[in-house]
Amino acid sequence: MINNGDLLRILSGVPESRPRLIDLAWLMVGEDGRLDMQKVPFYAKELKEAIDEAEAYSKTTQGAVECLREMGRSQS
Repeated sequence: MINNGDLLRILSGVPESRPRLIDLAWLMVGEDGRLDMQKVPFYAKELKEAIDEAEAYSKTTQGAVECLREMGRSQS
């Protein structure tokens, strides 16, 4: 079982993530604040890649959350 010190050392080595999906979404917003559907095809390839990255990050994060929950259960 992993101890708290090891967990903190591991977590501190994980880089901060800023999903490209958010930045891309802002690039596709029109002047009226709504999604400009004419811009979407221009960013389609980047959008697909950003969605894939966000999904992979989500799965990894969910795995970490489950490990932390399990640790919490075993500590109590």
